[in-house]
Amino acid sequence: MHEIQFGDVTIARVEETHGPIMPTGAFFPTIAADAWRTERELLTPDHLGADDDMVHVAMQSWLLRSEGRTILVDTAVGNDKDRPAVGPWHQQQVNYLDRLAEAGIKPEDVDLVINTHLHVDHVGWNTRLVDGQWLPTFPNATYLMPAVDFHYWNPRNNPGIAGGVNENAYDDSIAPVHVNGQVRLWEDTYVIDSNLRLEAAPGHTPGHAVIKMESAGERALFAGDILHTPLQLRHHDHSSCFCEDPTQAAITRRRLLDWAADTRALVLPAHFSGHSALEVERRGESYAVKRWGSFPRY
Repeated sequence: MHEIQFGDVTIARVEETHGPIMPTGAFFPTIAADAWRTERELLTPDHLGADDDMVHVAMQSWLLRSEGRTILVDTAVGNDKDRPAVGPWHQQQVNYLDRLAEAGIKPEDVDLVINTHLHVDHVGWNTRLVDGQWLPTFPNATYLMPAVDFHYWNPRNNPGIAGGVNENAYDDSIAPVHVNGQVRLWEDTYVIDSNLRLEAAPGHTPGHAVIKMESAGERALFAGDILHTPLQLRHHDHSSCFCEDPTQAAITRRRLLDWAADTRALVLPAHFSGHSALEVERRGESYAVKRWGSFPRY
């Protein structure tokens, strides 16, 4: 059974891909090489290559069922997308929709899609290519997108996107859903239902958000990209090369890790593979893994 009951919410993990993405020094330019060596036992094999310095991540979605609705959190990279800056993602062909089907979900069953932020690897399956057109993959869903990111990643507002990782993502994965009238923009906080609430968590992107779940005495934090590696628990002041505002990202990370430690919330980062969830505890001025949680993948 891949779905786990958590309070009144069921949670499942639908993985698109996982594996090495880039060297440690490129992904986290300010974390010293010695730190990776010291923590190698914690990090391998799920988060760091056993025989090299490649960071390993998963591209995936969290699938939630809450108050009678089917909710998909983030939509990974997608198929057929022009991604010239990231070779493995360019014109990718993977079986993500088959894995969603293994979870018993057809695209028309999804009621709500939540993009925690609008980076290319969180919006890809928002759309799919049909007869040369980008159409919403989930035709009956409302797509919740942070308004700040919606405007920031529009290349008409931000010409610096050209040539970068997020090139083409707005036009093929965001705008078509908006044109189809399925996007709901929000700011600051947004109540999804009595179990789930969106909260702004800026830094990684200007509109980056997390989902806090509080249900039947259980708490969870769908943490988006506040963490890309468990090493950021000990080195919480260090952000990834993809963080638009690294200083703000570190402030946000500490605030949310404090909340998670204080409330014993399960933390579910967007890109952790293997043991894909964890409880955290304070360890001096930093944090550590109190226990791992495991969500088998579809």
